[in-house]
Amino acid sequence: MLWKLLVEYLRPQRRLLIAVVVFQLAQSIASLYLPTLNADIIDEGVAKGDTGYILRVGSLMLFITLLQIACAVTAVYFGAKAAMGMGRDLRGAIFTRVGEFSEQEVTRFGAPSLITRSTNDVQQVQQLVLMSATLMVAAPMLSIGGVIMAIRQDVQLSWLIAVSVPVLLIGVGIIISRMVPLFRSMQVRIDTVNRVLREQLAGIRVVRAFVREDLETARFAQANDDVTDTALRAGRLMALAFPVVMLVLNVSSVAVIWFGAFRIEDGSMQVGTLIAFLSYLLQILMSVMMATFMAVMIPRAAVSADRIGEVLEMESSVRPPAHPRRFGASDGVGRGELEMRGVVFAYPGAQQPVLSGITFTARAGQTTAIIGSTGSGKTTLVNLMPRLFDATGGAVLMGGVDVRELHPDLLWGHIGLVPQRPYLFSGTVRSNLLYGKPDATEDELWGALATAQAQDFVREMEGGLDAPISQGGTNVSGGQRQRLAIARALVKRPELYIFDDSFSSLDTATDARLRQALKHDTSGATLVVIAQRVSSILDADQILVLDDGRIVGRGTHGELLETSETYREIVSSQLAAEEAA
Repeated sequence: MLWKLLVEYLRPQRRLLIAVVVFQLAQSIASLYLPTLNADIIDEGVAKGDTGYILRVGSLMLFITLLQIACAVTAVYFGAKAAMGMGRDLRGAIFTRVGEFSEQEVTRFGAPSLITRSTNDVQQVQQLVLMSATLMVAAPMLSIGGVIMAIRQDVQLSWLIAVSVPVLLIGVGIIISRMVPLFRSMQVRIDTVNRVLREQLAGIRVVRAFVREDLETARFAQANDDVTDTALRAGRLMALAFPVVMLVLNVSSVAVIWFGAFRIEDGSMQVGTLIAFLSYLLQILMSVMMATFMAVMIPRAAVSADRIGEVLEMESSVRPPAHPRRFGASDGVGRGELEMRGVVFAYPGAQQPVLSGITFTARAGQTTAIIGSTGSGKTTLVNLMPRLFDATGGAVLMGGVDVRELHPDLLWGHIGLVPQRPYLFSGTVRSNLLYGKPDATEDELWGALATAQAQDFVREMEGGLDAPISQGGTNVSGGQRQRLAIARALVKRPELYIFDDSFSSLDTATDARLRQALKHDTSGATLVVIAQRVSSILDADQILVLDDGRIVGRGTHGELLETSETYREIVSSQLAAEEAA
């Protein structure tokens, strides 16, 4: 998976990578040429006392050194640009793919894991690319070139290279093989830390209300300690790698000097040649050490790449059709008309379906209400309407067309959904309302706020439509947040409105005014209202009673009082006898 990601996402950066290779090649050639010039100075200039030769060759060495520095800096610059560009594209691809996921895939991965995969995991792969561009490209050039140049200096000592390099590779390979499972475990533990921290931040008021700070502190400490222990174990192995490298490097240097001294003594080698050979050996081993450093990074990057690949290769269970249909007059029904025909839905791995045999029609210009006890399947039913899930049996139709035959963007463009937990994005009141219709005028925004009974408190906010909204809408009350979410759907003017228990945070008077305004403002559209309170659906044209995933009653409020025992139980638990009558 790592290689696949690198090939695919580095393709747009190929010009930068070519520049990196060119400058690294120039730097490597310069590095390989310097020891030979140094040997010439010692053997020709110093030995013969030729000061002019020393100055000429020394000046050339200085120029080559400056050129080497310039090439190294330029290579790092282009390598950094390539790595950052790949990271940007990879994060964008993950974000796009997650945006295509249905609720099922998002739940499977979990928000904390998706955040880790798009940040920490991408960073690991990005860091590998950066280090490869600055180190790994030069390492094979220096090692291969160093071997060639060392043999040119003295063939008799070359056997030291054949011994030291394999010893170094074997020692480092054993260490790296033990690090791979630790890196895989570390990424999972980072997910856990993110999950625990996210839960504690989101539920901080609950934690404080129940005085559970000590418990949550201990829970976070445990998750934090797990990451720390795993990182320490991996760090100890990583720290062991460099002493092994330095041990082989120093022993090899001593061996070169030891055996080279005998060859100098019998006149088979000059001092400059020995120094050049030692320099080339050090270059070879340093190149292996750089490759070792990269090899330490590769296992963690490979684990991260596998986790990224799981997201990118995950196909959404809600996919656009190969040949999408469009709404048309030939369908014979309004675009906002919603129909369910024998719908069955079961979550993956569940033994029993959540919904069974759901059949009803929500017509344009009418309000269809759905009520039931907790766990009866109301929210699951709502998720099937805009195709956040696909029904496992039966069919969901909008405008006479199966929603699975419509492109999701077309379907969602005709639906205004107010979720059970209204969410506002950081920005302003205006920016949140424009989610419904980006080109909406100011009059349209105020009109939607007036219908949603939010006009008064928005006018009182400093800035009005430009008043700031914090992430999640935490700087407004629950009722205000709910009314702003309703106004956001009203701005869109869709054919189908879905209110998933959207009036629960409103007081009775505001609820009544809102429902009255909705009748006038959404005339001609289809309204589906999921409710907990009977008072919110008394005037509905059709009420569906849901119990244990099945429709056990349907009709108006008056009809259900006479025909549905389940509905009467719900009414009696909420309303006084006078109100029920």
